[in-house]
Amino acid sequence: MGTNSKRPMCPCCSKPTRTCLCNRFKTPILENAVAVTILQHILEKDHPLNSARIAILGLQNLSVEWISDVNFQAHFDIRMFRENDLGKDGENSRQESCLNFGIEKHGVISSFNRKMVLVNGKEKVDFDHLVDERFPVDAFEKGFVVKKVHEREFDGESVNVESEMEVPAGSVLLFPSEKAIGPEEIDFEVKNLIVLDGTWAKAKRMYNENPWLKSLPHLKLDLDKAEFAVGENSEALDGLLDVFASMVGDQRRCKDERLSTED
Repeated sequence: MGTNSKRPMCPCCSKPTRTCLCNRFKTPILENAVAVTILQHILEKDHPLNSARIAILGLQNLSVEWISDVNFQAHFDIRMFRENDLGKDGENSRQESCLNFGIEKHGVISSFNRKMVLVNGKEKVDFDHLVDERFPVDAFEKGFVVKKVHEREFDGESVNVESEMEVPAGSVLLFPSEKAIGPEEIDFEVKNLIVLDGTWAKAKRMYNENPWLKSLPHLKLDLDKAEFAVGENSEALDGLLDVFASMVGDQRRCKDERLSTED
């Protein structure tokens, strides 16, 4: 294990050796059937209480995407997957752009352009409906791709940073919004669990500045419940929720121990 001038640290979980988490994870790591996508605030990347680093130690089917605040402007292009239309690699191919919009700081929509959005393959959805319904789930349930062009400032100059993320069918967002439901209420197979990683203030800002998240079914995690049961894939999601409940507990414990040493 590595050391520094203050106290020895574990290079894997970045915790002090006395609170190292590595030996608390099962070997081999969990081959989670439900994929996990962590959207981590960029300022959390090198934070000592890095939840994503802990998740990587315990989960095999996991990816991390870094999200920055929108301090100037960001432009989104959303492309839907076609139903029953497979590409060369056997994956759903992409339609031409369905939604293109710009946002400013704190998620204020500054521009919007729609080519075509279909609900259940029939109903056209206009901008007002999208806003009123917070991007209806039916229009996005087959999966989609989000391209983001983000204006940022480097060395006094404005530059565009581009990123792209695939959101597969069966994705849910772990976020306690007003429309969030408990695991026992989900009536479809969950294939991908999206988690926001940051302080509560950062998580809310990521949520507001990435409006496509509102198109996903929202899941809330009740840490007081010992068991979870979810649709057709109850065991797979049950294991994941246990992992995240444990992660929350570990983060709280490490924070308490850190504060106690500072007193």
